[in-house]
Order: sequence, then C-alpha cells, then structure tokens
Amino acid sequence: MDFIEINADLHIHSKYAGGTSDKMDIPILSEQAKLKGVNLLGTGDCLHPKWIKHLKENLKGEGIYEYNETKFILQTEVQDKDRIHHVIFLPSFSKAEELREKLKKYSKNIDSDGRPWLDLNGKEICEFVFEANGIIGPAHAFTPYFGLYAHYNSLEECYSTNKISFLELGLSADSYLADKISELHKLTLLSNSDCHSPYPLRLAREFNRLKIKELKFEELEKAFLQRDKRMVTLNCGFYPEHGKYHLSRCRKCLTFYRLEDAIKLNWKCAKCGGMIKKGVKDRILELADCEGNPDRVRYLHIYPLIEIIAISHKIKTFYSKEVSKIWYKFINKFGDEIKILVDVPIEDLEKVDKEVARYINAFREDKIRQIPGGGGVYGKLLPLDEDYKIKFYKQKSLIDFRI
Repeated sequence: MDFIEINADLHIHSKYAGGTSDKMDIPILSEQAKLKGVNLLGTGDCLHPKWIKHLKENLKGEGIYEYNETKFILQTEVQDKDRIHHVIFLPSFSKAEELREKLKKYSKNIDSDGRPWLDLNGKEICEFVFEANGIIGPAHAFTPYFGLYAHYNSLEECYSTNKISFLELGLSADSYLADKISELHKLTLLSNSDCHSPYPLRLAREFNRLKIKELKFEELEKAFLQRDKRMVTLNCGFYPEHGKYHLSRCRKCLTFYRLEDAIKLNWKCAKCGGMIKKGVKDRILELADCEGNPDRVRYLHIYPLIEIIAISHKIKTFYSKEVSKIWYKFINKFGDEIKILVDVPIEDLEKVDKEVARYINAFREDKIRQIPGGGGVYGKLLPLDEDYKIKFYKQKSLIDFRI
C-alpha cells in the first residue's frame, strides 16, 4: 500500500466550549473543511454529553469517523488543576465515554463546558488517558496562562512519563523557536487552529500535513511516534510574531521590554506601573539549550487567504463583498484554500490576481513583516512595501524589526 498525504487540523472546539460559534456542528464543519482543503479534523470536546450525542448522530465509522467524505478523530481539550491545557485523542466512542465516566468525579463542569476543568495534575490525567488507549500532549504549550512551559521547565516535570509523543505549538510559536529546547527534538510538533468558528478565516488557520498509509487511528499514532516512515511532513501556521504574547510587553501602556530589563524591574512597567507580561519568545530563550533541530520538517508560515486578499488590496474589512468575490474566484479556480496557499504555482495564481499572488509568494519565501504582538495584543501583518520600527524600553534609537 502506498503512502498518502493528508491535511489535518487536530484541535478545534464545539459550540459547547466558551466563546464559540453556534455554527460549530458537524455538517457545517464538513462543508467548510472542503473549502479549506482539510481532510481530517479533530471533533473537539468529545467528553461533553450533548456534543457526544451530536457526534454519534452524524459520524459513521470506527477509530477515524466520517461525515460526507470529511474525516474526524475524537478529540478534546482539558484544563488541569495547575491551569495547564492538554489535547487528548481517543480511538472510539466507547473509550471516550469510559474516560468521561472516570473523570466526572474530578470535574464540576464536565457536563456544561466543552473544555472541562479537572482537579487532577498532568501525570494523573495521563494515567486515565492511557487506560482508555488514548493519546495526550500539551496544548499550545508556550502560552503564558495555560501552556505547559508557563508552569514547568520540562515535560517530565508535568507528566512524569516518557510516553508523550507530540506537543502542540499554538499560535504563539513555530518549530524554529520550539526546537531551541532539545527535549522537544524527539517529539512530533503539531500546528492546529484551536478554532472557535467553522469558517476558513479560523478553521485550519494552522494545520499539519501527515504521511500515513491509510486513515486509521493507529496510523496517526504511528505518525506522532514517527514510526515506519509515518510522520508529519509539513507544519503550516502563523508567524510567532502574530501571537498576542510574543514579546514581553506592558499590558497597560504596551511598552515593549527586553527580558533583562523586565527582570531588573521585577516585571513592573517603569513607565506606568503596569504588569509586564513575559513573552513567549523570552520564555523559550530562558529554556533554550541548543540552536535548533536540523532534522525537523519545514514550518511554512501562512495566513488565511481572506486576510491576504484584504491586505494586498488595501481593504479594511475581511468581510467585504470585494474580498469575498476575489476569494471565491480563487476557490472556483483551484478548489480549496490550502492548495492556493501552499501548492499552486505562483504563475498560475497570478492569472487570477497578481497582487494576491505576490503576497502568497512572499509568505512562501519568508519575506513577510509584522508588527509583533505582546501584552495581550495580536501582531499585525504589514503591507509588503511598508517598514515597521520597534522601540524597546530604554532603547535610544529605533531598529528594524524583521522576522
């Protein structure tokens, strides 16, 4: 049997998690996944009773499930007693229900929230997941509130096991940053959307390309373990600078700080007295013990096509009729968004829209600039012909901020 390559977004949420769209249901997710170019989606929230019922009513199969040719894997996210988030994959509805029953006595909101809080630590949750033949790893591992590395200095400190096979990067990191921590070299790094809306602006805004033999739970498990040539072959996602906690920054007046200055000030802003929130980049540099991993697969930085269209045509709102018209022109020509962002030759894209093609080419060649995020404010994509100069606290002159 030959290998196949699939595009997978393995961490999403249902309508039963906080702050999510009421459009998050299987028929709409399947429809939008086709427009995006995703073959496999996590179900999100597979421990929630109403969502399990919806999944059972709509999905067919075993291990990997299907709705109208879109494949799904049972997936959830939980929060532990230390406020760390974990992604969990399960092989069947029976195992999901078995796990749910065991966790009920440790959670006050497992019936009401798609992302339940558990009065357990990472090690204890691991034991329950492994008993259910599931797979577990840290969600958005570097985010300052709910990421593993916000609370621990190593995977071992959190999980007390060597059975963790993957780590989810989250929107605030890419593999180039993560691989400065040598303990991650042995893990598969996942780039997922963690989306709360089913539409292409959010769905698979980060995704993984995997090489497997067939769509089975066991094949994904092998890919995470990098066994028998199964593996993630490409990560696609945002520049880390897009993340709202990329650089250390005052949450109140939004002054940027270098790590050494923030430490000297005890994380209190010298300008306004506000709290300086440590950035993901600085946290990774604190933990860094190597230059990187030369064997890691490529991380391709991308943005949703809708956003690229808007900025390339200097349109202020993503939801304008003009943006939608151009988006559908591309989709009708090439079939789905991932093909357009990753695979279609630039000369073919130019036949549809030269400006959009120019920006997509800049992403592929890593020539994009952004205003970096920090202090709870997202970064901002800049037009190709525009420079941005960033000034840190105590800095005497402006410098270019280049990715």
